[in-house]
Amino acid sequence: MLASDAEAEAFVDTADLSKHDLSPMIAHSFEFAPKTAQVNMRFPEPLLVAVKAQAAELGISYQRFIRQTLEAALRKAERR
Repeated sequence: MLASDAEAEAFVDTADLSKHDLSPMIAHSFEFAPKTAQVNMRFPEPLLVAVKAQAAELGISYQRFIRQTLEAALRKAERR
């Protein structure tokens, strides 16, 4: 375990990660912006159940999953 940010940075600067299998890693994004607006939506129950199941599989809240999905759709639309 690395004891400080400085140790972590030194490790990353010098480590050869090519010998490690990183495929099980999951990308994380950290949300720092305050959530100041609220949306109230109705979903068909099977869709909400599927959203909650997918979020649970990713280890995040279903609200965060919905937010990330919307953000990804917007990024994709911007590239077109």
